[in-house]
Amino acid sequence: GVGPGDEVIVSPYTMSASATAALVYGAIPVFADIDPKTFCITAESIQQRITPRTKAVIVVDIFGQPADMEPIMALAAKHNFKVIEDTAQAPGATYKGRLAGTLAHIGVFSLNYHKTIHCGEGGVIVTNDSHLAERLQLIRNHAEAVVKDKKVNDLVNMVGFNYRMTEIEAAIATEQLKKLPALVAARATAAHYLDSRLKGLAGITTPHIAPHTTHSYYLYCMKYDAVVTGISRQLFIEAVHSEGVPLAAAYVEPLYLQPLYQSRTAFGKNGFPFTYPGYTGTLNYQRGLCPVTERMHFDELVYTALCHGGMQEADLNDVANAIKKVLAHAD
Repeated sequence: GVGPGDEVIVSPYTMSASATAALVYGAIPVFADIDPKTFCITAESIQQRITPRTKAVIVVDIFGQPADMEPIMALAAKHNFKVIEDTAQAPGATYKGRLAGTLAHIGVFSLNYHKTIHCGEGGVIVTNDSHLAERLQLIRNHAEAVVKDKKVNDLVNMVGFNYRMTEIEAAIATEQLKKLPALVAARATAAHYLDSRLKGLAGITTPHIAPHTTHSYYLYCMKYDAVVTGISRQLFIEAVHSEGVPLAAAYVEPLYLQPLYQSRTAFGKNGFPFTYPGYTGTLNYQRGLCPVTERMHFDELVYTALCHGGMQEADLNDVANAIKKVLAHAD
């Protein structure tokens, strides 16, 4: 039932699809901050953003780390909103013995080409709510053209799309799914080896694994302290590159700093939904909105994708040796 004038709370540190899901229905994305260790949105920050207009929260299991979902779901029960868990980067990860993506009202998985398993493009949505399942199926496939024959009485948001996965993609995805446990285990083995080579390095913090969770390592993300190393993050990245190892900084820009939010232009030329007269909240997309996210983006986060199942020990040693060499010769 999300619509114009409603608010959807979203993590700012992810690709834009999560926030776009709110905009599609004319809702206003409201950004909550992340945990500096896991990089996932927190219940504490969500609590600060809840208003009577809050209809949903989109939680992102970023980089392969599940968010701390129990307190988030407790907030949902208390304030009567839905939670969507975006597990595009964390298939196969677990939280307190349960699979990521099964911890909220709806779970979302991605199958595009750079995910742990993929079929070219597309994704999967899961829910244990039969009413939500039917509505998702309708939205996926021209809802407005079939609601009459299906005798659907609740027509809210029943303008449908064409999000059907092709049969060939589905067949490939089915086979890929069988490989998921082995592929996640291989990523964990590679990441733990990098941990063993990099732990204790001054200025480097290896990935944090929250209690009672397992990590699926979509990326191997570290925190970098330029004050300790004595060289800027950018110079560090360039130096590691010069050793032949791809290392990156920052990930994506916090969503609210991107042009769509800064110009408040989404649909049409009149600024909808940001200018919707029925919206009674206060828009805030200014720098400083989510200080932890901004600190990670502008100052601390460094990462590599070189933790996937195809990496050999020699490859991982190349990564670790390059980082160690640069830090040893920081002067």
